[in-house]
Amino acid sequence: MSPQDITITDHVIPLAARDHGGDGPAVLLLHGLGGTLEAWDALAPLLARRHRVVAMDLRGHGLSGDGLWEWDAVLDDLDAVVKHFRLDRPAIVGHSLGGMLAIMWARRHPGCPAIVNLDGLRSAENDPGNYPGMAQDALKTALDQLKATFDAQTAVMGQPVPAEQAPMLPQRALTARDGHSYLRPGPETLAALRYAPEFRDAIPLLRAVTCPALVVLSDRDPAGMDGGELMTAFRRGVRRDLHDLPSTVRVTELAASHNMVAEQPSDLTDLIIRFLTGSAKK
Repeated sequence: MSPQDITITDHVIPLAARDHGGDGPAVLLLHGLGGTLEAWDALAPLLARRHRVVAMDLRGHGLSGDGLWEWDAVLDDLDAVVKHFRLDRPAIVGHSLGGMLAIMWARRHPGCPAIVNLDGLRSAENDPGNYPGMAQDALKTALDQLKATFDAQTAVMGQPVPAEQAPMLPQRALTARDGHSYLRPGPETLAALRYAPEFRDAIPLLRAVTCPALVVLSDRDPAGMDGGELMTAFRRGVRRDLHDLPSTVRVTELAASHNMVAEQPSDLTDLIIRFLTGSAKK
């Protein structure tokens, strides 16, 4: 079947979803911060060959409604989508922020068959101790620069998009207000997430997950971006801290950047299908 776009209206906020169809065990796909359900358009049809697949826009993103970013409220949104599509105990596959939500979903729903976290364990703006191997002076300079970059990005999200730029941006990522276009999510959502402990570091939450979980880490910077020593140290810190995990958690790396869903949809699909199939047999 062709993907079907649906807006769920019997919830506290409207929720936009894309039904990719498919037979087999259900999977709910969750995009990352600043993304939309369109992030899965290459991967979802491949996954739908073996699974029943639905993607959604998180609150404050895409065509879903606005609302305070509170983790329990966002998980309620996921519950509403699962109920609407009558998904029977879905596995949750999430990228970045979506991967963090997958972890939280598994804690709320211990009977979840499995979750897949795609490079969603920590925000890049983090505590100095999470960048091992960097000289302190260089680390402080790099973190100050990163903070300034994120401050500037947050400020931009609150400003109208220049009229000449709006047609070149994904229309699902824009909202119209007062005759202007604005990027989503807005600065309120960014501020709520930026310093939230769960967003800064989801590894402690991962340790409490009891269902089968697959974590896929990136091994490089995105094409055209040189994160320098800071991001290399960041990835080193994540690997360092993934110790003493429950036996149900599997960690692997993919030859891709944080943008792995766009870069390697086929390889990711193979990983996800093998993992979910193996988990179902246990």
